Amino acid sequence: MTKSTRSPDADRADRGDQADIQAVSRVSQILSLFDPATPEVTANMVAERLDLNRTTAYRYCTSLVAAGLLERTAEGGYAPGRLLVQLGAFAIGHRRVVNLAPRHMRALSRATQTSAVLSLWGLTGPVVSRVEENTSTIVVVSVRVGSHLPMDTAQSKVFLAYHADQLSMERLMANLPGAAREELRAEVERVRAVGYCTAMSTPGVVALAAPVFDEDGICATLAVVGPDNTLSMSGDAPELRVVVNTARELTHELGGHYWPDDLGRAREG
Repeated sequence: MTKSTRSPDADRADRGDQADIQAVSRVSQILSLFDPATPEVTANMVAERLDLNRTTAYRYCTSLVAAGLLERTAEGGYAPGRLLVQLGAFAIGHRRVVNLAPRHMRALSRATQTSAVLSLWGLTGPVVSRVEENTSTIVVVSVRVGSHLPMDTAQSKVFLAYHADQLSMERLMANLPGAAREELRAEVERVRAVGYCTAMSTPGVVALAAPVFDEDGICATLAVVGPDNTLSMSGDAPELRVVVNTARELTHELGGHYWPDDLGRAREG
């Protein structure tokens, strides 16, 4: 009978493979800790929830920061990093709305002489999934695909107003300081009342946003962005009407119900 033997090198290779698999599993577990109610984690939280010692948890977190999957927050915790957000945007970019939106966005960009932006909901806020720039103007506002939009943007406020999981939206807003939280809540209520949002996204740049719905509810926001000296934040701005009408048309093409239309019927009644 022939006896099979394994070399020490083969045994070491097997142990290395097992360690690699375990590391991948740990990374997956850490990333799965994020949800709408947990927009950031700490090394101590990772250690407690995954039953790791703190040194190991910290080492994993810093390695993920180096890889771009996490980033440090001002509070010393960890949030989804640029690479993770970009991957998420790529994954959700296969959704039907992204396939149907380009034609509408090109027409919107031409009609308003601005950049049109489509955003989908990511882990803890809107993620820019497609941009149509109007290059015929002197000043072009560029928005990077994969950008994670902060809570004070027009697109975020629209999602907060219409998202089906309002409990999670409240939890997100609860993470803000008291005055900022109450101000955001008031603005979200205003969005529900009028059906759109206008906001200064960054100094000198205005965004006008409206919701897009499919059969399951809000699936995206459609916005135009441009310099504040050419794009008005007024509720009767012609560009805003074009944004709302385009969002309504895209909603109907997706087979959804455009909820803001109910506001107009209620006012007329």
